[in-house]
Amino acid sequence: MPRRNVLALVMAPMATLGLPVPAAASAAAAPGTPAAPAGAALPFRDAGLALPARVTDLLERLTTAEKISLLHQYQPAIPRLGMRAFRTGTEALHGVAWLGKATVFPQAVGLASTWNPELIERVGAAVGDETRGFQQERPQGWGLNVWAPVVNLLRDPRWGRNEEGYSEDPYLTGVISTAYCEGLRGKDPRHLRTAPTLKHYLANNNEIDRATTSSSLRPRVLKEYEEAAFRPAIAADAATGVMASYNLVNGRPATVNPDLNDTVRSWTDRELFNVTDADAPNNLLPAVQDYYATRTEGDAAALKAGIDSFTTDSAEPAKTVAALTAALEKGLIEEADLDTAVRHILGIRFRLGEFDPDGGPYGGTGASVIDSPEHRALAREAADEAVVLLKNDSGTLPLAPGTVREVAVVGPLENTLYTDWYSGSLPYGITPREGVRQRLGEGGTVTSSEGVDRVAFRNQETGAYITAGGGEDGALLKEEATSAGETERFDVSDWGQGIVTLRSAANGKYVGRTDGGFRNDQAQPNGWYVQQQFRVEERDGAHLLRYAGYETHEDWFGTDVYLRAGTGGVLTLTSEENATRYTREVLRDGIREAVEAARGADAAVVVVGSMPFINGREVFDRTDMNLAPAQSALVKAVHEANPRTVVVLETSYPDTLTWEQEHIPAILWTTHAGQETGRALADVLFGDHNPAGRLTQTWYRSTDDLPGILDYDIIKSRRTYLYFTGEPLYPFGHGLSYTTFRYGAPRLSSDTVERDGKVTVSVRVTNTGKRDGHEVVQLYTRHRDSRDAQPLRQLRAFEKVRLRAGETRTVRLTLRAADLGHWDVTRGRKVVEDGVHDIMVGASSRDVRGRT
Repeated sequence: MPRRNVLALVMAPMATLGLPVPAAASAAAAPGTPAAPAGAALPFRDAGLALPARVTDLLERLTTAEKISLLHQYQPAIPRLGMRAFRTGTEALHGVAWLGKATVFPQAVGLASTWNPELIERVGAAVGDETRGFQQERPQGWGLNVWAPVVNLLRDPRWGRNEEGYSEDPYLTGVISTAYCEGLRGKDPRHLRTAPTLKHYLANNNEIDRATTSSSLRPRVLKEYEEAAFRPAIAADAATGVMASYNLVNGRPATVNPDLNDTVRSWTDRELFNVTDADAPNNLLPAVQDYYATRTEGDAAALKAGIDSFTTDSAEPAKTVAALTAALEKGLIEEADLDTAVRHILGIRFRLGEFDPDGGPYGGTGASVIDSPEHRALAREAADEAVVLLKNDSGTLPLAPGTVREVAVVGPLENTLYTDWYSGSLPYGITPREGVRQRLGEGGTVTSSEGVDRVAFRNQETGAYITAGGGEDGALLKEEATSAGETERFDVSDWGQGIVTLRSAANGKYVGRTDGGFRNDQAQPNGWYVQQQFRVEERDGAHLLRYAGYETHEDWFGTDVYLRAGTGGVLTLTSEENATRYTREVLRDGIREAVEAARGADAAVVVVGSMPFINGREVFDRTDMNLAPAQSALVKAVHEANPRTVVVLETSYPDTLTWEQEHIPAILWTTHAGQETGRALADVLFGDHNPAGRLTQTWYRSTDDLPGILDYDIIKSRRTYLYFTGEPLYPFGHGLSYTTFRYGAPRLSSDTVERDGKVTVSVRVTNTGKRDGHEVVQLYTRHRDSRDAQPLRQLRAFEKVRLRAGETRTVRLTLRAADLGHWDVTRGRKVVEDGVHDIMVGASSRDVRGRT
């Protein structure tokens, strides 16, 4: 057996890597600056003064009541000082959300799948610019403190908010989040484009009972895994603070976690601005977490723990003001506590340019940046790079545009683009079908079908059909017609876990619950309760329609969840025993139609996946990871009719595609990738873009590979690629290309390293194929002989490199000895042990091409 070279860490005693020391508190300012004479410029408006002096000057001019008023999300104007109202919290996860039309980039997990920090920074800059683009209009809900990105780790793919995070790996999450924040923040050393806030500190990775469950974190999981995702963007001064999460951590609500001060603020010399999650202060009370008896006690504890702004009670600050005023009067907090929080608030507002005469370097940004041609091009670039080629047997892809002239594009997402809870409004949308049609041009043919059944529901007792309305606003559904015309026809889409949606054929709108009954008036499933969800349940030769909006899970909703005709035939809710028994008449067999569209085509593209508001979204975790049964049946039928089938999976999370992986020749995955989804897919399908996306989390073969979602101990439960010993469906870092790459033997600049040193790992990579392409060169390490359980492999560095066909390049990756440490529970600190580490380079965590 050939001898292996190894990297040895040579140190005498166990070395300690201490955390940075918190910045010293600012010196106390002199009391009470007199009011400036009328018409004179106040010192805090002098942009030439140092930031601390400007903050101190304004702080001293505020009364106690005014200070307290600034601690709520909706900070009022203070006219006597010329201070405008200020609101925290514009959502900006993958574009500006909730303010109207704006550029929509791929979902966050898709952005991370690019493994391209430079691109992510440009996306962040575009989102920051568009946030600024609303500043002249200042619509309701707008502000320059943006709540993004989400850096909670994707340790469990069933998490309802998987789409919002970046990766299961803390290092990759840190790199991507830092890049996105740097774009949002801007490059001016004194000013901020926007003020990015990291969500949600800490260990917020389950939606079930999220306000009352406690994430149990042993010290190593806390320090090596959870905190490690948050620290990089803060330490780089890219993020300006954190949002405390809803959950408890080791029995203490995150809203009053002293680590907000003691740990998070120790990572930087900058003053941070921390906020609560929405209504979290109320969760501290007996009705939810039962941690404090009153808001006065709870708000006081949150302020002292490191919260600077209370996001609660919507736009009504009265309860916060009353609670903090009472806390001050009772001695639970001091004026100095108020000053500390207000100083943090004002520091952000000054850096945003609010008190500069010209608004600072970003103050002139106007609405022309929103959905600009440059941002449209960037959206396409990001969507291109987010696509991951999961499988490609026998060169199925790319499709040859010269010979492939008829393409069938079928499936429930073939001609639809869905947005998610934190999306902006699409300024336009290119669907997969449209993207392929544009790429084929006038000489090509696209056949299509959604592959969903069109049905009518007939009351078995009366013979009346459920009838919707035509026109944009539809109508309340009622049992009315005696035959199945256009208004009696509904397209039934299966989204898995028994949930379907009903879309009226009369106007193309989804049926949802509303005041007075059910109406076909929604462009897509949406809203907090997603009231467009149903179940169709078979009962002894009949079908019952069960309403399944998320509010049906609430204690207050009751048990009446089945449909029946009420007064005037209008559909209403009733008990199961009183539910109407319907005959489900299939007027169009969706799978049969899709098969006919695909049978004679040169290639069949089946676009399946998820609806972002259903089965996996905020407040609801998934219970399984399977493709929806009707979608799975569609894939199998189309493949049987046309073996030249490509599956495009468009989801917010991993699915268990075991049958598809075994039988389908080519599989692509992308997230809901925004306005340019269709063009990006066409770019990859036809080889105009060589796919280079890589997975950022493990795709498991079954939910049996996972422990319970509330088990946060990834070490003990052997979770994520770091510790998982099973065989994944697709490993962390996986992604194929239309070309091939050969790796040379990696070389180290030194075989040993001191505790404060670093080594360079060099490897020659050659593009051995006939196409130009990008390779993501990944560096992993494994500690051979630690006395503590260590990861089987851990990502330490990566580089995305573009190589022309036949080109060879030496890729150099830096490895710091400090990164090889772990948390020593006996000493309560990070240590680096003497020992030997395997150095591995390759194309994924399981595709290792070379070791030293």
